[in-house]
Amino acid sequence: MIPWLASDTPFPPVETALDTPGGLLAAGGDLTVPRLLEAYRHGIFPWFNPGEPLLWWSPDPRMVLIPGEFVISRSLAKTLRNSGHEVRCDTAFEQVMRCCAAPRATQSGTWIGEDMIAAYCELHQLGYAHSVETWVGGRLVGGLYGVSIGRMFYGESMFSLVSNASKIALAHLARQLERWQFGMIDCQMNTPHLASLGAREIPRDEFIARLKELIHCTPMNERFVPGHPTGWQLDRDLFT
Repeated sequence: MIPWLASDTPFPPVETALDTPGGLLAAGGDLTVPRLLEAYRHGIFPWFNPGEPLLWWSPDPRMVLIPGEFVISRSLAKTLRNSGHEVRCDTAFEQVMRCCAAPRATQSGTWIGEDMIAAYCELHQLGYAHSVETWVGGRLVGGLYGVSIGRMFYGESMFSLVSNASKIALAHLARQLERWQFGMIDCQMNTPHLASLGAREIPRDEFIARLKELIHCTPMNERFVPGHPTGWQLDRDLFT
């Protein structure tokens, strides 16, 4: 059994998460900003199907990508040097979320419902949630979004409408976060795709210990888009 959270119930210790299904910690609660920030600061994330109870997870082991360990294949390196695409941050956050929520050939549905979109758009407006976007010819063709606290980035979802579009966005994110001295990108669950890009599993206790350090670090090198207080600015020479 897992605990049911009322609006004022704190999360249980992550060590009490179930082994099957792996990492299920609690149900209930809400998607308010305070609840979401509390979750991320404790290594917990929401994942549930629209219309079903809100579920909270903290799997063991945890899939993470150290920014400096991102693997750039020869073909991806060539793509990154191609001037035919543009990478932006925080110019189309809700659009990125909706593209991530769109049906895919390999999935029957989506876990990103309207309540999730509303909650993370509020996090975005407060400067916690960010999108990294790949554009070609003025069209959004790929990207990702996630949450940033201190020098920790929590990846949530990504999408591609053309080949390598999400990889381009992730490559730019990883390189920029390395420059800003971020320690980890949380990838949550193990997938062959993430592993091919350099992500790896670490024990949950190691993840939590490192997390507690990183969320209290000030990202001193972070730069913002003028006129957009929540927007990140990518360095121009990341892959030149």
